[in-house]
Amino acid sequence: MVSKVTRAGVALAVLASAAGGALAEGEWSGNVAMTTDYVWRGVSQSNEDMAISGGFDYANGLFYAGTWASNVDFSDEPEDSNVELDLYGGIAGETESGISWDVGFIYYAYPDAEDADYDFVELKGALGYTFTSGVSVGGSMFWDPDNKNVYVEGSAGYSFTDEFSVDATVGNYSYDAGGDYTNWSLGATYTLPVGIDLGVRYWDTDIDATSIAEDRVVFTISKAL
Repeated sequence: MVSKVTRAGVALAVLASAAGGALAEGEWSGNVAMTTDYVWRGVSQSNEDMAISGGFDYANGLFYAGTWASNVDFSDEPEDSNVELDLYGGIAGETESGISWDVGFIYYAYPDAEDADYDFVELKGALGYTFTSGVSVGGSMFWDPDNKNVYVEGSAGYSFTDEFSVDATVGNYSYDAGGDYTNWSLGATYTLPVGIDLGVRYWDTDIDATSIAEDRVVFTISKAL
């Protein structure tokens, strides 16, 4: 856990230095979570075991940057990767008509993967809108320029109260080398009076070849810092 925090802090410092002296005027935040299974785009990244994650974020006007880390298990001996470290940044805002937008990048790193080259970068773009009824909709696209893979996702959600909300997602992963698949999820989040979020989410995909992509229910407890 110490090594994760150290790497995260160094990585965020590199990103933050790019913003110059304006850092003093921005806002910092953090997050920590524990989940029964780290699922990413419908596929377990922790070999269907529990995962602990956390991150730090910085925002200043339109600019944002952050880092996030989690344990992983790809059953990839002899590499035996155990850590995922993400770095991200970009600009985000909202138009006068209420449409939110986000343009940025995510760098996925696996620092203990030995000689295996798992690291990759995605460029992303996203749009969203919340109606006066409380229903929100969104769409996003992620492009991996090195491997020429594309992930597209649509989402919809509704907040019953300030504490309780539900949402659903549908995404499609298109691989340049083949093996495209679709995933979907349905989830709910409840915020306790002490500020702890309890989440439950159902995941499934149309992949039949591996158990880590089968349907599952994931429980998560998280806290914003």
